[in-house]
Amino acid sequence: MTLLLTRNDLETLLDPADCLAALREAFRTADVSPVPGQRVVTGLPFPGTATALLPGLLPGVQAYTVKVNAKFPGARPARPALRGVVCLFGGADGALLALLDSATVTAWRTGLAAALGTHLLASPGPAGGAAAGVIGAGAQADLIVRGLRALRPCGELLVHDVDPERAASFAARHGGRVVATPEAVAAEADLVLLATWSRTPLLHLADTRPGQHLTTLGADEPGKRELAADLLDAALLVVDDRPLAAATGTLASATLTDILTGAHPGRTAPDTRTVYSPVGLPWQDLALSWLAHQRARERGIGRDVDFLE
Repeated sequence: MTLLLTRNDLETLLDPADCLAALREAFRTADVSPVPGQRVVTGLPFPGTATALLPGLLPGVQAYTVKVNAKFPGARPARPALRGVVCLFGGADGALLALLDSATVTAWRTGLAAALGTHLLASPGPAGGAAAGVIGAGAQADLIVRGLRALRPCGELLVHDVDPERAASFAARHGGRVVATPEAVAAEADLVLLATWSRTPLLHLADTRPGQHLTTLGADEPGKRELAADLLDAALLVVDDRPLAAATGTLASATLTDILTGAHPGRTAPDTRTVYSPVGLPWQDLALSWLAHQRARERGIGRDVDFLE
């Protein structure tokens, strides 16, 4: 039987603290996998792109994932702009264990992995927590803020989005304050979190200051760029995977795995600018999909379907 897990099912099953713990452990061991993950992106004769991530593999997990997404960012007001499915297969016989809503899995694993990278690279800040700023108030930014608050105290939250209503809604949910421009976010925030579809830089070196940390989720495809080259050149740049980052034009100083295992020291001075620029890896889909599948079976959540009936 194949377990179908919808967005509502996954929101019920997943918890930020448990997911962060799973992702932290997965980052430590992901390099051990003998089969590298692949990320395939192709244009379409429609106003969107198709993306496939495979195989999602982790040591000790007898399963793998294949994720297929449609990305149609111009399809607003339809939500979400990313839609698809994560297929969870058993490693012993290839049985299709589960089909999961990929928009939810992607938002959770991307946002929480970004929160983890932000926490590991950013300066500790004052006792009450560093001020954080969000540029792009979508689902992934929502999970970054939730994850970051589970990892450290946070100060004031500043929010900007091209859609003022969405920015206001995000600020109301998280107790933040709306500001007018990306530059205004960077002027006040110690931690800047960008999660947009932008193909032109939103921030340049002159918009930032020494010691600031920035996390950018807009470098997952060639042509997408939220931060200007002069800013990336001046910062300690950390990614989740060097080859995939290089394919999008990003040359990194280290990976998050290097930071977690001690192979790279990370931030070494209070005035260092740091940037975390992940592209998203197949094993991150597996980490959360396997966790959700196990919990669903324990708690009787989801619907079983026999595709071979």
